[in-house]
Amino acid sequence: MLGNVFSPYYALARRRGPAQPLNHCAMNVAIYEPRAKRWAMTERPNGDLHRTATELHIGRSSASWDGDCLTFSLHEMCVPIPSRIKGQVRVYPDRLFNVAFPLDPSGAHSWMPIAPRARIEVDLAEPDVRWTGEAYVDCNFGSEPLEASFDRWNWARAHTDAGTLIAYDTEMRDGRKQSIFRVFDTSGAISDVPAPPLRDLPVGSVWRVPRRARCDAGGILRIKKTLEDTPFYTRSIVASVIDGRSITMMHESLSLSRFSKPIVQAMLPFRMPRWAVRGRA
Repeated sequence: MLGNVFSPYYALARRRGPAQPLNHCAMNVAIYEPRAKRWAMTERPNGDLHRTATELHIGRSSASWDGDCLTFSLHEMCVPIPSRIKGQVRVYPDRLFNVAFPLDPSGAHSWMPIAPRARIEVDLAEPDVRWTGEAYVDCNFGSEPLEASFDRWNWARAHTDAGTLIAYDTEMRDGRKQSIFRVFDTSGAISDVPAPPLRDLPVGSVWRVPRRARCDAGGILRIKKTLEDTPFYTRSIVASVIDGRSITMMHESLSLSRFSKPIVQAMLPFRMPRWAVRGRA
């Protein structure tokens, strides 16, 4: 994250006047094991950021691209219970897409599905985790804070026989709504497909963040597992039915009205510490 949109330190700096985005960067890593979870999102100042055309270094972690593989070399400390994430993650895209989609009517925010489908190799020493599977790579970028434009959004991604199905439903602070519902296939084609209704899911069990997802009328929509349940964000594995077919989606719901509340901003440093490599920033 370059200009960490969820940073309480960046939000405070903006309230004081013009702020430097690159003074607020982080490598966010989350690992979900059957009975444990590790989370790291340590913010770094601009002195701990180094970039070239093919490499990105944030603190002790880095990402590099060799034309075929995106390699993450991770060296992060978890919070709130101290533990480490150390090792490598390699992502091999099936195909790269060079297209961005506006997320709001003004075009201040964009989303770019770089590699809707990819292969991943996880090789970590801490924790001792190794596996291979399917992956996804995208990015978001914008010219103003998320909370200035959006009230909330729901996003979901599923790998299907036809390709990668992605749903992105945003609601602006002024009440306007915008939706993306597309399939990205391995030939490079991008298809608009009829979007089924947007339906309510059970709210987050702890913080009760509202969740919504696309599902055929009459289809069974349910949460298989909640991975993150925070005051303003949930990440879940959701079972749905699209065009008559049962699918499993990675899903997120984000409430920017929740994020901007003073009590939430005061809680964030406990999950997002700010450090320089050689000491406290």
